[in-house]
Amino acid sequence: EPDLVSTQDGVLVARHENEISGTTNVADVAAFAGRRTTKTIDGQSITGWFTEDFTLGELKTLRARERIPSIRTANVAYNDQFDIPTLDEIVALARDQSTKLGRNIGIYPETKHPTYFQSIGLPLEDKLIDGLRRDAFTASRTTVYIQSFEVANLKRIHDKIRSSQPNWKLVQLMDTANRQPYDFVVAKDARTYGDLMTDRGMRDIAVYANGVGPYKGSIIALDANGKLTDPTDLIRNAHNAGLVVHPYTFRPENTFLPPSLRSGADNTRNVSGSIQEIQAFLRAGVDGFFTDDPAVGRQAVSTFKR
Repeated sequence: EPDLVSTQDGVLVARHENEISGTTNVADVAAFAGRRTTKTIDGQSITGWFTEDFTLGELKTLRARERIPSIRTANVAYNDQFDIPTLDEIVALARDQSTKLGRNIGIYPETKHPTYFQSIGLPLEDKLIDGLRRDAFTASRTTVYIQSFEVANLKRIHDKIRSSQPNWKLVQLMDTANRQPYDFVVAKDARTYGDLMTDRGMRDIAVYANGVGPYKGSIIALDANGKLTDPTDLIRNAHNAGLVVHPYTFRPENTFLPPSLRSGADNTRNVSGSIQEIQAFLRAGVDGFFTDDPAVGRQAVSTFKR
């Protein structure tokens, strides 16, 4: 599930954000000190180093680091061991591991900040389509989900591929109900993600997409005591429109769990609590889910009983 951003020379690479001071060692590289700058990304002022200011060759000299080291302390041991992967390298990894394991591993890329990248002359859509078509594995042999928090770029991808890629599925990501897709903000469209979650909104999404990826709290909220409440109408609305539902993100550290399921310190891994949380969403009817720990997710599915 790679988040995709662009390099200066138009190559798609996997980083959580295009600002990379939190996920690489760039701040420690003297040669790149002058690249530090402040930009407005989706309406927010952000200071740091940005992928679009580096060529792929330059980015490849950097090394990856744990994004939340205070919570995932053990992961710090892997800092500076790996470089920044391209989309092509991720496809090759999935292809080779699929052959090795004898089962197809899907790809679930996200286009990050598509309106921003379009505004600086580095649109993501054609690069993504071309990259996925370039390898026979993603072109026709495995399932590919393409996701975005924006609407217009998913529609552009839909219009470009039409029925030519039956193994590709488009997924409308959804932030909390009160927020808006950034392309709506730019277009002065007053609709919110909450509007997209309604029965009418889901039917509108079904015209260009195959599923939705809502924030998990939009499906099951927490009460004043930090306990999971009854599910909202989101899943029913989506299923009535023929859409699958893949909420995000389930993480096994206490700090990310509902207070009622926590045990121990905030950064302690709590596998039992995470399984209980995931199974509540399986019970509610989700079709899949995003998790930072696939082994825990697999255990939750394998031991699930309605």
